[in-house]
Amino acid sequence: MMKRISLFAAVVLVLLATTARTDEAATEQLLEELATLGQLQGQFSQTQYAAGEEQPVAESSGHFRLLKPSYFSWEITSPDSQLIVSDGQYLWHHDRDLETVSRRPVAGREELSPLQVLAGDTALLRERFTVSRTGLGRFHLQPVSGNPGFKELTLIFAAGAISGMEVLDNLNQRLFIAFTAVDKASPLAPEDFSFTPPEGADLFYHEQ
Repeated sequence: MMKRISLFAAVVLVLLATTARTDEAATEQLLEELATLGQLQGQFSQTQYAAGEEQPVAESSGHFRLLKPSYFSWEITSPDSQLIVSDGQYLWHHDRDLETVSRRPVAGREELSPLQVLAGDTALLRERFTVSRTGLGRFHLQPVSGNPGFKELTLIFAAGAISGMEVLDNLNQRLFIAFTAVDKASPLAPEDFSFTPPEGADLFYHEQ
């Protein structure tokens, strides 16, 4: 009996060690993919599902830009018109239909959006997430510390570029994002992410 238990324990230890190495390898492979995304722009379409529902509750599309380490622009052009911009210091949200602008400080290392993960640093990924491969070009991220705005995140790569993201947020809502016409070559600069509220817009500044 003792030999059987010892053998079983040895097998478990081997499996655990293999899993650890696999997760570490997946993390390194993901970091290699992200290293090629210093700047990025293209189009997106996103579909949102309520918790436990199979039919979408919202769909939208638009275009995006990303410049590491802390600049991004997410512009929805259909069915409504909204712009979300990170200029490195503030996160701006301009709802053109409602003529409102909100501003918040860019979230720190504790609070992260999926786009910030996409543009984030290597130390944060190693410290705050477990990473596993779930298919060809698919990397599943599970937060282990901090306070990200999601429970699970899957990054999908194809032909050396990001092609999609799947997000499960803290309310168990699911969001599927597909990227198309992805351009990694056209240059971007921090000035491309500057934002000035338009005249007449209602302003809501949240300093914390």
